[in-house]
Order: sequence, then structure tokens, then C-alpha cells
Amino acid sequence: MQATIGTVPASQSISRAMSWAGRVISALAVLFLVFDGVIKVMNIQPVVDASILLGLPVDRAPSMGVLLLACVAVHLIPRTAVLGVILLTGYLGGAIALQVRVGTEPFSLVFPLILGALLWGGLLLRDLQLRGLLLRQS
Repeated sequence: MQATIGTVPASQSISRAMSWAGRVISALAVLFLVFDGVIKVMNIQPVVDASILLGLPVDRAPSMGVLLLACVAVHLIPRTAVLGVILLTGYLGGAIALQVRVGTEPFSLVFPLILGALLWGGLLLRDLQLRGLLLRQS
């Protein structure tokens, strides 16, 4: 009988190339989200303009930035990375809903989807247990 880690046989491991690919893919999304969170905290003029366009109170942008940065921080901790990507998926879903509500161009709808796909894809490449859970052969 073979030992398992969660739903993954203990003999399986992640190659260095796959692990690094996951880190790079995740880093692309994380860098953008950190940038977005910081400019929201700073509440610079483009953030104020976007808030007005989306019908959001301008004074809420800094708290949204703090929330985003907190979710990113949870994602960056290896033990809580799955929780972080779930929280970020919810955040990005809210961004899509706001964009749909105001009828923006298609890129504004697709970009949060791309970020979410990068976050999940990067995590799947570097987390053996998550891959075993989500990609389990039945």
C-alpha cells in the first residue's frame, strides 16, 4: 500500500521546472495586484477617476486597497496560499461585476479573468496537494 499526501501518492513530486514556472506565473499576477492595491491605498487621481466611473465612493478606495493587499499577503504564505487564491477569486469576481454593471469595454471584463487564471494556474503548478485534489483521476 502506497502512502499518500492528501489525495496524492507520496512518491509523486513537483519538478523544479514546474515549481519555478508556477512561481513565475503567480508572480505576474501578484505584482499587478500589489501595484493595484498600493495605488488604491494612495488614492491617486486615476483611482479617484475610476471610482467615480464605477459609481464607488472615492473615500472607500484605500480600504479596498488594504483588503486587496491583505488577500495577496494570505496568498503569499505557502500554508495559506489556497485560501488566498480563493479570496482573490472573490475580489476579482467583484471587479468583474462592477465592470459589467457600468458596461465597460470587453478587456475590462477579461483582465480580471486572466489574473484569476494566472493565480490558479501558478498555484496548481507548485502545489501537489491542490493538484491531486482538483485533478484527481476517478
